Amino acid sequence: MATLREIRRRISGVKGTQKITKAMKMVAAAKLRKAQDAIISARPYARKIKELIQNLAVSQKDSENQYFNPAREIKNIAIVVVTSDRGLCGAFNSNILRTTLGYIKNYEDQLSPKNIHLITIGKKGYDFLLKHKYKIDYKHINIFQMLNFDIAKKIMVELTNDYLSGKYDKVEVIYNEFKSVVQQRIVIEQLLPVPPSEFVDVQVGKNHVEPNYIFEPSLVTIFKDLIPKHLNFQMWRILLESSAAEQGARMTAMDNATTNANELIRDLQLIYNKARQASITKELLEIVGGAEALK
Repeated sequence: MATLREIRRRISGVKGTQKITKAMKMVAAAKLRKAQDAIISARPYARKIKELIQNLAVSQKDSENQYFNPAREIKNIAIVVVTSDRGLCGAFNSNILRTTLGYIKNYEDQLSPKNIHLITIGKKGYDFLLKHKYKIDYKHINIFQMLNFDIAKKIMVELTNDYLSGKYDKVEVIYNEFKSVVQQRIVIEQLLPVPPSEFVDVQVGKNHVEPNYIFEPSLVTIFKDLIPKHLNFQMWRILLESSAAEQGARMTAMDNATTNANELIRDLQLIYNKARQASITKELLEIVGGAEALK
């Protein structure tokens, strides 16, 4: 059995850890409120700009615009993997990376590994994929501490330019969508070409009549300006979703860690009390035994 000193040392160590996890939970809660407000504000705009493009896209054949050309042959694919820069957030990163590995293997059945391009957002994803010997085209690390729209725009412009130049024929992103403090959902979303499925909803129904728009300036000019805005904002929304999901996962993980520390302290305190009681009983028996020997 451990000595009283060893048990006291363990209790002290667990209490120290508990203070850290409790502080991290409070920090995560504050960051979560901020991230939650940001994503709730961003979602309506992201949805509206998508609806606007949907309505306009009905008036143009997909093949007329390289941003949503479904006939383009897929030879090179870019997979954007969004993780966190820091750990201690439960299964937030491991779930994403496990999904990513499975997704890469699916594509390896169709394409050569050299035609599968990886872009990482977040240090955890970069370190993991590098460790598994995957080639990474671009990395974006330590961006979530000072996350802003310009960062999202820079990432999306980089991807868009590579798509338009022919380096990538398809761009997809894997990220955690924020559902609630205790729930995140892994989403695989196609960014480029803008998927045709996004434009089907406005055309369903037998009695649907295509709108007859008069465009000023031309539809080509409108799309040239509007689609990059749409893509940039979708990337911004994705980063906000991931940031909120990360803080929710970290807050939950630290809350669980604090609760577990409480239970461990209680168990150790019980062991300590039993050991102390046994020690006192032993001393009393020795005293009684010594007194009996003196008679």
